[in-house]
Amino acid sequence: MTSASDYYVFCQDVFKIYKIADLEVVALRGLDLAVEPGEVVAIVGASGSGKSTLLNILAGYDAPSAGNITVGGKDLLRMGGRDIEEYRRSDIGFIWQQTSRNLFPYLTTIENVSLPMMLTNTPGRERRERAEELLDLVGLGHRLDHTPEKLSGGEQQRVAIAVALANRPPLLLADEPTGELDDATAAEILDLFGTVNREMGTTILIVTHDPDIAYKVGRVVMIRDGKMSTEIRRRVTYQRISGEVETEQPLEEFVLVDNNGRVQIPRDLLEQLNIGEKARVQIEDGTVTIRPGG
Repeated sequence: MTSASDYYVFCQDVFKIYKIADLEVVALRGLDLAVEPGEVVAIVGASGSGKSTLLNILAGYDAPSAGNITVGGKDLLRMGGRDIEEYRRSDIGFIWQQTSRNLFPYLTTIENVSLPMMLTNTPGRERRERAEELLDLVGLGHRLDHTPEKLSGGEQQRVAIAVALANRPPLLLADEPTGELDDATAAEILDLFGTVNREMGTTILIVTHDPDIAYKVGRVVMIRDGKMSTEIRRRVTYQRISGEVETEQPLEEFVLVDNNGRVQIPRDLLEQLNIGEKARVQIEDGTVTIRPGG
């Protein structure tokens, strides 16, 4: 049995229910997730599967209806309003898909990057130096005085990454960060995430629809109907993230077992086995066999 102390991000049996008029919509239903410090994990799923809901909860923008969530040893369910504000300032960097949501259009590049540091009372000279350092890291040290409309979509997203890293957060959350970019620019952004992870040791969670993401990161978690269902890993340890498709190392897909011992078997496998509401489970010689229940 895993515990929160073993991981940087730890979610256990998390539920999120939205009430709309007289209706209840269950966005997350018993979700489990564990991420090690410095790990890069991609979260993939269909629209409405709960991906963005999970990211918003981890970012402190939303609260779960039930379950346990710890990030960096902090229990998000026990935090008050001020604690959540401080958590969002110092512990989390967030990048939206829409580049326009990440930047203030009337501020220059260096002003956008400096702004989060003003909220933590960082001295002016230190803000400037830190902002210049981050813009150099993302390859835009020559665009300090440009406003967002003078930058391409890829450049705006690079600035957004610098903004998200301004207060040195140990966790970076990205919700479809390449969704509005062409393939070449998207690859550059993923390479940049790899640089951030390698040089700063930042833990990174990326929600994406990229069909090739399994060949670009070390671990992909598939979310279906508000729960983690399957996981894809490299057979050889592979931690980095890259915009380049890496096909030399074989992939392995696993069905996940949650902390309550529940297993989500993909619907297509159940249909192949003609398993409906009931199934027979048999253990023999260390092998678990599942058959139609009749």
